Amino acid sequence: MERMLHGCKVHYTLSEARDTRVLLLHGWGCSEKLMQPVAKGLEDRAQTLTLDFPGFGASEKPPQPWGVEDYATCVRELLEAERFTPCTVIAHSFGCRVALYLAAEDASLFERMILTGAAGLKKPQTEEGRKRAEQFQRGKKLSQMLKKTHLFGSIPDRMEQALREKYGSRDYNALDEEMRRTFVKVISLDLADRLPRVSCPALLVFGDQDTETPLWMGRKMEKDIPNAGLAIFEGGTHFAYLEQLPRFLAVSRHFLEMNA
Repeated sequence: MERMLHGCKVHYTLSEARDTRVLLLHGWGCSEKLMQPVAKGLEDRAQTLTLDFPGFGASEKPPQPWGVEDYATCVRELLEAERFTPCTVIAHSFGCRVALYLAAEDASLFERMILTGAAGLKKPQTEEGRKRAEQFQRGKKLSQMLKKTHLFGSIPDRMEQALREKYGSRDYNALDEEMRRTFVKVISLDLADRLPRVSCPALLVFGDQDTETPLWMGRKMEKDIPNAGLAIFEGGTHFAYLEQLPRFLAVSRHFLEMNA
């Protein structure tokens, strides 16, 4: 299925109607396909709604660089169009940014939340990180100066590409120039101050070997979200929910039934 949402054509999948409604939001660089195993595991008791965020899967790219607020507006428009509220949201990584933003802004949208490998908190900058950022900015400034002279052909562009490959994150380097601007807007928003405004029950699932969203983030979310609990998956990485899918489905179903 497709809809125009927030000025963008969005692909989504809606299963047959049931009493319980579950929205599933995928992580950055992924698509709804990575949430389908969870949707299938809940299909006997819940109607599920999955989507490809704009810029990923079968959805169009955003018409201009988007931030978390834009993605949240897109999801809200879909929920309203399909009359899918209130619902439970199950989100992974970047999807958790969107879910937390929405939950903090409007308590009526979600009855409960299950967030796994949740992103949304800024990592403290290390001294090494600060130096790398300074080196990147110096190199970028030099390449831009060379570009303005129009004397060096493609050299400045190749310099910038080399800088990105050396200093940029894997997620950043995997994107084209247009989506890189969206990525920068997304990760620049720290959701820490919104956590206390999330009023619905929240289950946090983190792998203890997750290096993308380390366990300390889960502990902070558990502390700052008023009605939250933390489940730690031993040996789990950033994709612990897929690596230990039967366990994830078991705790998710229990949480849904406990909070029905």
